[in-house]
Amino acid sequence: MRLIYLATLITLCAANVQNIGIYNTIEVPKRYKPDWTDLDTRPLPEWYDKAKIGIFLHWGVYSVPSFRSEWFWNYWKAGMEKCNEFMRKHYPPGFTYQEFAPMFTAEFFDPQKWAKIFAKSGAKYIVLTSKHHEGFTLFPSKKSFSWNAMEVGPKRDLVGDLAKAVRAEGLKFGVYHSLYEWYNPIYLEDRRTGFATQTYVETKLWPDIKQLINDYKPSVLWSDGDWEAHDTYWNSTELLAWLYNDSPVKNEIVVNDRWGIGIPGKHGDFYNYQDRFNPGKLLKHKWENAFTVDSQSWGYRRNMELSEIFSMDQLLREIVPTVSCGGNALINIGPTKEGTIAPIFQERLLSLGDWLAINGEAIYNTSPWDSQNDTLNGDVWYTCTKTTYNARNPIAKPSRSDTVTAVYAIFLKWPGNSILKLKDVAPSMLSGNYHVQMLGQDGYLNWQIIEGVVNIRLPRKAVVKSEHAWSLKFSLKSY
Repeated sequence: MRLIYLATLITLCAANVQNIGIYNTIEVPKRYKPDWTDLDTRPLPEWYDKAKIGIFLHWGVYSVPSFRSEWFWNYWKAGMEKCNEFMRKHYPPGFTYQEFAPMFTAEFFDPQKWAKIFAKSGAKYIVLTSKHHEGFTLFPSKKSFSWNAMEVGPKRDLVGDLAKAVRAEGLKFGVYHSLYEWYNPIYLEDRRTGFATQTYVETKLWPDIKQLINDYKPSVLWSDGDWEAHDTYWNSTELLAWLYNDSPVKNEIVVNDRWGIGIPGKHGDFYNYQDRFNPGKLLKHKWENAFTVDSQSWGYRRNMELSEIFSMDQLLREIVPTVSCGGNALINIGPTKEGTIAPIFQERLLSLGDWLAINGEAIYNTSPWDSQNDTLNGDVWYTCTKTTYNARNPIAKPSRSDTVTAVYAIFLKWPGNSILKLKDVAPSMLSGNYHVQMLGQDGYLNWQIIEGVVNIRLPRKAVVKSEHAWSLKFSLKSY
């Protein structure tokens, strides 16, 4: 009798659920096949496009010699004379790269302090090198015996400590991971066979990546070191199918395009193409400009010169065109072996935060507008805000069905007579129904159209809050 009653109750509940339409709204999550055609149909997680600004951290054993760049070991092994000379002058004969690892002490590493600096910089996500090409992991890899930060040097889980601190500040946390390792004998043996074997991928690479994903649940997996082999060797499509279908971050994670020979610029949630990529024009796919504050290196260098460090103007000349053209800016700094961020890097990041506190409305959550770079004034770049997010093509220009709520013109050079001349917004301004205001300033600016060019009277520069680049907002008047 109880079974009959229970069956009747289940039937009635199902009927009621069906009547209120719940069955009609439940969607079975798509499962992606391990091939590029299907993987490429995955919509970009919205958070990434809206974030716009991230910070990249290259930190590892190479931070100990902190000479030349993060490729020091490779350059030294290849016989680069400057590296040989450096080693002859400062280290005893027979010194090995592995002997640098105990000197990677990170004794002053304060993840909470780092995270607060990152939050104040205005960045929305952080990407830490969990392992560079040297193979040393900043997490307790179960496959890197005696060559990880838990066993050698800092004796702590650097990835885990920073992930926790970054998330406490409300930022997204991601990891960089090099596919290959310069001198790992297992990888070298696979390479010797012409990559006919995949012992390294199966016994080292995949286990490390799955440990990273399962233990730290990153929002970004930034792949690198792919260029010696095809994606079939790295088993890239199988890995991404697992990430998108079954991993604990399947709805959150984004990956770049470095998954094998010929893959960059063709497959991935966002494209990197190459280091310091900034095309200056709108592309058809979401992309990222990863660049360094130290123009010479991704890792920390003790002998860097001030002239080699990007000024705030140079930083903004990278960031503003990048965002205007639909990209994200991933700004790299290299921490020291002691676990500190050099004051010059702190200053640049905090200055960027001050700028974004005023001008962030023209950066965050924006989309490309009809024009990117003004055709009359090359120092002016446009963005806009829309009421709806285009999940299929987040960097598309506004369509006829879009409602554009505001257009922003960010100009990198102050005009000599304090009159900014723009051409591309002129057709929209002809109706006379637009307000123009400068972000960070009260009131509206006077403007007029002369021979098809909008002339905007700017405030006195001395009273303007922003010191480096300035943003104008064009919005419809409300009557």
